[in-house]
Amino acid sequence: MQLRHEVKHYINVGDFVAIRSRLSHLLRLDEHARADGTYTIRSLYFDDPDDRVLLEKINGLDHRTKFRIRFYNGDASFIRLEKKTRDGTLCTKQSTSIARDQCERIMGGDTRFLGASEQPLFADLYAHMGIALLRPRTIVDYVREAYVFAPGDVRVTFDTSVRTGLSSTDLFEGTVPTVETLDRRYVILEVKYKGFLPDIVGDMIQTNERRASAVSKYALCRMFGL
Repeated sequence: MQLRHEVKHYINVGDFVAIRSRLSHLLRLDEHARADGTYTIRSLYFDDPDDRVLLEKINGLDHRTKFRIRFYNGDASFIRLEKKTRDGTLCTKQSTSIARDQCERIMGGDTRFLGASEQPLFADLYAHMGIALLRPRTIVDYVREAYVFAPGDVRVTFDTSVRTGLSSTDLFEGTVPTVETLDRRYVILEVKYKGFLPDIVGDMIQTNERRASAVSKYALCRMFGL
């Protein structure tokens, strides 16, 4: 697994429009994009009974880990189980495919197949569910517009319409109620790269107000209404 840098910012809509215009002349859209240039992501995040994952983020711990299950554009035929580990601004992500019926078994409390699997990430989740008592916690939905640049393996993403499923964990229920959590005046900008950030991209994403922020869509959704 190769470490990658990941920095997040809140930007206003005006900055979003300006940065997107500059990026579109050099970077290409992500392969998941629909005709309008965006795609949707639905994730199911895990946490323990003491909300350790949430509290580690709120308290700014440098080293933290989270598990999630996600799929794109409402297409549950291709689902990923992911484990993301962060040390400061450096991240690693492990990912593997998982079937819908396996997800439904996890949501129903049947995790034995994870422990019996030869897939290391399945076994890792099983251990965390057994030892740390991780359980599905909430659904997080959002819309993403992503641009990629091969030198430096750069991804620049804009996330909007971040919605929480509150206490719902029914990942495949299309009518599950969700609530908007992100102020519509803002967009979440994420810059991800391996090794180095090319100057040409760094120049294009500059704004007068942008500062690195401790942004977490999971924390945003869990803390909604508090």
